[in-house]
Amino acid sequence: MLDKVKTGCALGGFIAFMHIVWAALVASNYAQPLTDFIFRLHMLQNPLMITNFDFLLAVSLVGLTAVVGFVVGYIFAFFYNWAHMSPKKRK
Repeated sequence: MLDKVKTGCALGGFIAFMHIVWAALVASNYAQPLTDFIFRLHMLQNPLMITNFDFLLAVSLVGLTAVVGFVVGYIFAFFYNWAHMSPKKRK
Protein backbone atom coordinates (compact mmCIF):
# COMPACT_ATOMS: atom_id res chain seq x y z
CA MET A 1 0.00 0.00 0.00
CA LEU A 2 1.20 3.45 -0.88
CA ASP A 3 0.61 6.31 1.52
CA LYS A 4 -1.32 8.86 -0.55
CA VAL A 5 0.04 11.94 1.22
CA LYS A 6 3.66 10.74 1.15
CA THR A 7 3.38 9.80 -2.52
CA GLY A 8 1.84 13.21 -3.30
CA CYS A 9 4.56 15.00 -1.36
CA ALA A 10 7.32 13.01 -3.08
CA LEU A 11 6.03 13.67 -6.59
CA GLY A 12 5.12 17.29 -5.83
CA GLY A 13 8.54 17.90 -4.30
CA PHE A 14 10.35 16.31 -7.22
CA ILE A 15 8.44 18.32 -9.82
CA ALA A 16 8.88 21.52 -7.80
CA PHE A 17 12.63 20.84 -7.56
CA MET A 18 12.88 20.42 -11.33
CA HIS A 19 11.21 23.81 -11.78
CA ILE A 20 13.50 25.42 -9.20
CA VAL A 21 16.42 24.21 -11.34
CA TRP A 22 14.73 25.67 -14.44
CA ALA A 23 14.15 29.02 -12.70
CA ALA A 24 17.82 29.06 -11.63
CA LEU A 25 18.85 28.42 -15.24
CA VAL A 26 16.68 31.32 -16.43
CA ALA A 27 18.00 33.62 -13.68
CA SER A 28 21.61 32.76 -14.54
CA ASN A 29 21.05 33.19 -18.32
CA TYR A 30 21.93 29.54 -19.05
CA ALA A 31 18.41 28.52 -20.12
CA GLN A 32 18.66 29.82 -23.70
CA PRO A 33 21.95 28.07 -24.52
CA LEU A 34 20.60 24.88 -22.95
CA THR A 35 17.38 24.91 -24.98
CA ASP A 36 19.35 25.79 -28.13
CA PHE A 37 21.67 22.82 -27.48
CA ILE A 38 18.79 20.39 -26.83
CA PHE A 39 16.97 21.45 -29.99
CA ARG A 40 20.21 21.20 -32.00
CA LEU A 41 20.74 17.63 -30.71
CA HIS A 42 17.33 16.78 -32.15
CA MET A 43 18.24 18.47 -35.44
CA LEU A 44 15.68 21.23 -34.91
CA GLN A 45 15.80 24.99 -34.87
CA ASN A 46 14.79 26.46 -31.55
CA PRO A 47 11.72 28.68 -32.07
CA LEU A 48 11.66 29.64 -28.38
CA MET A 49 13.16 32.74 -26.85
CA ILE A 50 13.72 32.74 -23.08
CA THR A 51 12.52 36.00 -21.51
CA ASN A 52 13.94 37.87 -18.53
CA PHE A 53 13.73 36.27 -15.10
CA ASP A 54 10.74 37.32 -12.98
CA PHE A 55 10.88 36.25 -9.32
CA LEU A 56 7.10 36.31 -8.82
CA LEU A 57 6.53 34.18 -11.91
CA ALA A 58 9.24 31.75 -10.77
CA VAL A 59 7.64 31.36 -7.33
CA SER A 60 4.23 30.91 -8.96
CA LEU A 61 5.64 28.27 -11.32
CA VAL A 62 7.25 26.30 -8.49
CA GLY A 63 4.17 26.55 -6.26
CA LEU A 64 1.71 25.56 -8.97
CA THR A 65 3.77 22.61 -10.14
CA ALA A 66 4.21 21.43 -6.54
CA VAL A 67 0.43 21.45 -6.02
CA VAL A 68 -0.26 19.72 -9.34
CA GLY A 69 2.44 17.13 -8.59
CA PHE A 70 0.94 16.49 -5.15
CA VAL A 71 -2.54 15.98 -6.61
CA VAL A 72 -1.24 13.64 -9.34
CA GLY A 73 0.77 11.63 -6.78
CA TYR A 74 -2.21 11.41 -4.43
CA ILE A 75 -4.51 10.21 -7.22
CA PHE A 76 -1.87 7.74 -8.43
CA ALA A 77 -1.51 6.25 -4.92
CA PHE A 78 -5.29 6.02 -4.57
CA PHE A 79 -5.68 4.03 -7.79
CA TYR A 80 -2.56 1.96 -7.12
CA ASN A 81 -3.92 0.94 -3.72
CA TRP A 82 -7.36 0.28 -5.19
CA ALA A 83 -5.91 -1.91 -7.94
CA HIS A 84 -3.89 -3.95 -5.45
CA MET A 85 -6.62 -4.65 -2.91
CA SER A 86 -8.64 -7.81 -2.97
CA PRO A 87 -11.86 -7.70 -5.02
CA LYS A 88 -13.91 -8.24 -1.83
CA LYS A 89 -12.57 -5.01 -0.25
CA ARG A 90 -13.28 -2.88 -3.36
CA LYS A 91 -17.04 -3.00 -2.83
